Amino acid sequence: MIVKLENINKVYGESGSETSVPALNNVSLSVDEGEYVAIMGPSGSGKSTLMNVIGCLDKPTSGSYFFEKQDVLKLKDRQMSDLRLHSIGFVFQSFYLMNEESATENVALPLSYAGIPKKEREKRAVDALSKVGLADRVKFRPDQLSGGQKQRVAIARAIVNNPKVLLADEPTGALDQKSGAAIMDLFKQLNDEGTTIIMITHDAAIASHAKKIYRIVDGRLYDGLEDENEKDN
Repeated sequence: MIVKLENINKVYGESGSETSVPALNNVSLSVDEGEYVAIMGPSGSGKSTLMNVIGCLDKPTSGSYFFEKQDVLKLKDRQMSDLRLHSIGFVFQSFYLMNEESATENVALPLSYAGIPKKEREKRAVDALSKVGLADRVKFRPDQLSGGQKQRVAIARAIVNNPKVLLADEPTGALDQKSGAAIMDLFKQLNDEGTTIIMITHDAAIASHAKKIYRIVDGRLYDGLEDENEKDN
């Protein structure tokens, strides 16, 4: 078991007040190493909040979270930052690349935070770009790349530290159909090579690429084949 959430609740604002907003409601989720999981839900369902909790970008109001049996919610801020840096890779819809830097420099950024020497950073960044099919674009800046190529750079950046888990939030949302299909093929390749993937999406067609699907509705998580009315009964 690499990720284990137990009875996670997240409330924005003061719990119980008229202005409080519940985002996650008693969510439990277990993900084994090497799994490829999709969490599907509409806008406002709580799926991005859930990803932020899994990615140690936000803390739940209550519940338990274990990452490789480590009690995440007992970690200090520096320890949580180290966990994000070394064990979790992030892929977002909007790429978040530095336009003035080359593809290699963008991919090498997490390695600089990890204190890796410059020569080694460059080598590992070029290797990661080759892995995602951009060996011929290592010196290109983002404004010289297509949307699909930008997302490949973002994926290379996410995997350059060899993370235990790759979190992807609407990874094809800004891409055309052909580019999106290519990114899904790349995710399959990474998963086949052993990378654990947790993907957040509103798109059933994208979710279908995963080996296991969950749905999130009004902050509650359901197995993809389970009817939420049945679970409440």
